[in-house]
Amino acid sequence: MNILGPDELVFGVDDIEGCCQYLQDYGLQGIDVGAHGGRFEAMDGTAVVVRRADDPALPPAIGPAPSLRETVYGVADAAALKQIHAELSKDRELTEAGDGSLHCFDDMGFALGFRVTTRRSLIAPPVLSNAPGAPPQRGPNKVAVDQNAVILPRTLSHVVYFVPDVAKAEAFYVDRLGFRPTDRFTGVGPFLQPAGTLDHHTLFLIQTPPFMKGCDHFTFHLGSGTDVLLAGTRFVNKGYQSFWGPGRHLYGSNWFWYFNSPLGCKMEYDADMDLHDANWLARESKVGADTSQLFLFSQRDKWFPGDERH
Repeated sequence: MNILGPDELVFGVDDIEGCCQYLQDYGLQGIDVGAHGGRFEAMDGTAVVVRRADDPALPPAIGPAPSLRETVYGVADAAALKQIHAELSKDRELTEAGDGSLHCFDDMGFALGFRVTTRRSLIAPPVLSNAPGAPPQRGPNKVAVDQNAVILPRTLSHVVYFVPDVAKAEAFYVDRLGFRPTDRFTGVGPFLQPAGTLDHHTLFLIQTPPFMKGCDHFTFHLGSGTDVLLAGTRFVNKGYQSFWGPGRHLYGSNWFWYFNSPLGCKMEYDADMDLHDANWLARESKVGADTSQLFLFSQRDKWFPGDERH
């Protein structure tokens, strides 16, 4: 099944104003923002949608507000959508919305949507680095650092679920929707990649007790590790609380920086994720500090020797 990845995450929240401000400060473009909520888009049109938790149009909540109410996957074409309908209608109810999208629930009770992707084509300049021994990518007089650089989230990267039965949850996405594991933490859960992307993962499942079921975090891709560091620093300076990072993961190799959010889960900046095709053999290890990150930094204010202000 040619599923590209998440097109849209829909949240039901109580603090509409705080969530809308947070997402715009994160770097997403607000569309139709008001007392009802709004849509917040990355450069390619993938998005977070915020609605009031008591909005009757939302799927039922898994837990108390604020919470993730639906993950909407983009698929390549109408043929892929038809294939998903044929498979999932075997054992669950699917509803079809006026725009042709399909809606149902996975085996853990998470609401899912599927639609022909609405992503826009994205063309952005490459990130160029100079390294001794290799031809220069950035020629003479081309400066790498711009303190005033505009950093925008480029595309919705992945979402992470807490689930009470990781084996059952994994089987649904692998056996029914054609995802495949690219790596795995023993006893914790798999990183899963749908057929329509080479990204290391768009979904990560984490085994937890039933009372913890819900969304742990989600993230958008930025353009580079420098983008993650600069965007994250700006976010801290706006008063938002860092949770984990900045650093670089081992599985996926992506740069990361996680922040607490008013959406009921954490929100991450990430960049430079590994790409894997069908020749890749999934790795497995125990989860821990030594396997979850290559390195981890602690953010601090700018400093210079002799500057007595710090």
